Amino acid sequence: MRKPRDYDAELKALEDKARDLRTLKVQQLGELVIATGADALTADELAGALVVLAETTDAGKRDAWAKRGAAFFRGKSRRSAPTADRDNGGAQPQPGGAQSPSGGAGAA
Repeated sequence: MRKPRDYDAELKALEDKARDLRTLKVQQLGELVIATGADALTADELAGALVVLAETTDAGKRDAWAKRGAAFFRGKSRRSAPTADRDNGGAQPQPGGAQSPSGGAGAA
């Protein structure tokens, strides 16, 4: 005779796993913001830029962004890169923008 399944326990385990995956996703997104230097932006600026990105349907722009993102990940060791390397990479799209706020705005 087969042992009956405990559906409640299985459902609880799946809910726990889903919660852990959501937590991991949020953590990784935060790490990405920091690694790219976007943490120097205000929350409003970052949210506005992300809204524009999400609304963009131009395949050419999306492809260019994907290539630039892939180059970012290939070109840098995200966890071991010194801060100066990260700032230099962030200074290309926003000359001087990534260095000024990070140097003087610790309360943002």
